[in-house]
Amino acid sequence: MSHPNTPALPIADIAALEANLSEPTPHLVEVFSRLRGDIVIMGAAGKMGPTLARMARRASDLAQTPRRIFGVARFSDPSVIQKLESSGVEAIRGNLLDASFVESLPDAPLVVYAAGMKFGATGNEPLTWATNTYLPALVCRRYPTSRIVAFSTGNVYGVVPANRLSIESDAPNPVGEYAMSCLGRERMFQHFAQANGTTIALLRLNYATELRYGVIVDLARKIWAGAPVDVTMGYANVIWQTDANAISLSMLEHTASPAAIYNIAGPEAFRVRDVCKRLGELLDRPVTISGVEAPDALLSNGRRAADLAAATTISLEQIMVWTADWVRRDGPTLGKPTHFEVRSGRF
Repeated sequence: MSHPNTPALPIADIAALEANLSEPTPHLVEVFSRLRGDIVIMGAAGKMGPTLARMARRASDLAQTPRRIFGVARFSDPSVIQKLESSGVEAIRGNLLDASFVESLPDAPLVVYAAGMKFGATGNEPLTWATNTYLPALVCRRYPTSRIVAFSTGNVYGVVPANRLSIESDAPNPVGEYAMSCLGRERMFQHFAQANGTTIALLRLNYATELRYGVIVDLARKIWAGAPVDVTMGYANVIWQTDANAISLSMLEHTASPAAIYNIAGPEAFRVRDVCKRLGELLDRPVTISGVEAPDALLSNGRRAADLAAATTISLEQIMVWTADWVRRDGPTLGKPTHFEVRSGRF
């Protein structure tokens, strides 16, 4: 299905990419015309945070709904502050693990929780658990009457047979301390939803992708460099970050107590070997495959949230065409591999 916001190829540069990634859908504009009040976005300097915050600003403006958008993070890269503020998002810099800092944050009836720790978790388990389980408690205590959308991960499901996708009612089966801590994050939000009546939506995301990072970028860059691709984790599904941003923000209208759970995932699972073959064609490079597909993988069904958000998602083919063009032109990356192929749960 074609996407209403699909631009002509190629996506020329970072400015054009970020404009795409922050373009709200008509449905999101409608949602933001109904929701009232300011929005606080925790973790606004991460991979999704800046474009998600900018999309919230653009959707609010198009809805003609006056509100302030606050982006909260450590902002170790000061240039992110400038980019946010130039787009109308107010940056607040501080340590979210500092309880007094969290208490000082502005009141807001709408909260997006996009903070978390994944990479570097192995060897730094205490900080991982503090970030992923203690911080949610601080946020829930600060915003007991707000609607909270909180990002989680499909890793909490563990692997499933390649011929099926995890759905929201499946029992969690996390592998490794990162995934366990993410289930702990969910349990903290669920506790406060029950204890305080806070309305919450938990978003189990896998995997958002754009041209500077993501599963397709990882595969394309390996092929471009002539490196072998291990297909032991032989299946995946991805979602274009514009779509992930729009669906996630739309879920502010679908928070609940007890907490609601939604998968955010692409509409089609794919075989990694097949995607590599297509990327090799687009890049005009030979593909070297290593390993043999395991019978299971991390896979999620994102249909429920996509339907609620009236999402028309970018196709896998379009993502591959865009990514191959970007890699051919040596477009910049964030230098953050997804490690989607990791099966041990150690990140």
